[in-house]
Amino acid sequence: MSVTKADLGEIRVKIAALGDAHVGRSSYPVAREGVNVRERDFESSFLGAVELLLAQDPDLILFLGDVFDFPRPSFRSFRIVQKGMFRISEAGVPLVAISGNHDTPRLVGTESPYGALHDVFPGFGLVYRQRYEYFDIGDARIHAIPQMLSYEETVEALQLASASKSMTRANVVITHPRVRQLAPSYADINEIELDAEQIKGDFALLGHYHCHTRIKDNIWYVGSTDTFSFGDSPDRPKGIAVLDTNSGECSHVPLSGQRDLVDLGFVSALGLGPKDLVGLIEAQLKDSKSDSIVRLRLDGVDPGAYRLVDPAAIRDMTSHLLYFKLEPAYLSAAMEVELPAIESMPVKWERFVELQDLPEEEKADVTRMGIDYINKAVEAS
Repeated sequence: MSVTKADLGEIRVKIAALGDAHVGRSSYPVAREGVNVRERDFESSFLGAVELLLAQDPDLILFLGDVFDFPRPSFRSFRIVQKGMFRISEAGVPLVAISGNHDTPRLVGTESPYGALHDVFPGFGLVYRQRYEYFDIGDARIHAIPQMLSYEETVEALQLASASKSMTRANVVITHPRVRQLAPSYADINEIELDAEQIKGDFALLGHYHCHTRIKDNIWYVGSTDTFSFGDSPDRPKGIAVLDTNSGECSHVPLSGQRDLVDLGFVSALGLGPKDLVGLIEAQLKDSKSDSIVRLRLDGVDPGAYRLVDPAAIRDMTSHLLYFKLEPAYLSAAMEVELPAIESMPVKWERFVELQDLPEEEKADVTRMGIDYINKAVEAS
C-alpha cells in the first residue's frame, strides 16, 4: 500500500532530475586543442545542467542513467562527472544516481565507473550493481532500479520496488528502460523494453529517451542534456526536469547554450547541373549560424552533375560551420553510394523482420538475435 492522492497533497518534495548526459560522447571529426568538439559540448552541457539543477533549490537530485557514454570512461570524462558531483556535494543536496544502458558493464564482475565515484562520494546513493535499492530522503522514498542485464531481472526489481512502497512517503521510481508506449526513432544498445504499466509508484522518472515526454499522468522521461544527432529531435529543447510531489507536476527546464543542429530537410535538385547545385546549396545555407552543425538532403540528384560539383566551392560556403553533412539522393537507386549509419541498423532490421511471413513469436526471436549481433558490431567499432 502507498500513500493516497490526498496524502500526496500534503507531502511536498521538490526533485530535480538529470538524464542521459553521456559525458565522453564524441561525434563529427572536428577537434580543437586536441579534443573532439562535440565531446567538449557534452561536458559543458553536463556541468551547465548541474548548475541548473542546483538553481531549482531542490530537496534532492537524481541522475537517471547514462551519465557516461561508456562503461569505461576516459580519465577526462571521469573528472568532469566528478567535478559536477563535487559541486552538488558542496551545495549539501542529496543525490541518488542509477547506471544506464551505456555506462553499465556488460559482464558481471566488471568494475563500474560508479563504483569509483561511490568511493569518493559515500554519502550519495549510487546504484549500479544490477540490483534494486531504495533510499528514504525527507518525505520521499526513491526506488532505484539501475540497468539490468536482462528483462527478467528488471521485472523482478520492479516487483521488489512495488513491494517496498512506503505508506508515509511519496514513492518515486527511477529506472532506465525503453517503454512500449513510446516509439523512438532508433533502437539503442542493450535496451530493456517494458510496459509502463509494470512501473508501480506514486511517480516515476525515467532515463534513456532523450526528449522530455510524459508517458502517463505520473510517469515521465526526463530527457537528455544535449542533442546527439539528427535522429535525436534537435528541434526539441534539452535540459533537466523538476518534479513537485505536491502538485504532481513534472516540468522541463531547458538548458541554454547548446550547439545548434539544424536539419534543412529535403530540397529538390531535379534537373539541376553542377553550377545550379552549388547555387541551391548556397541559398539553403544563407541563414545558417556560425559553428553550427547542418544537414542538407538533396532529392532527385543527377549523379553525373553531382560528380562535377567543385568540392572547394562547398568548403568555402560552409567554412563558418562546425560540420556540414550533405546527403544526395540520386535519381537512380542503383547509384546510391552512402551506407546507413550502423547506429540506425537495429530499427531497419526490426522493420525488415516485421515484413517477413513468420509467426509473431519467431519474429520477436529473430529481431532480438539480429539486434544483439548489430549491438556487438557497434561496441566493437
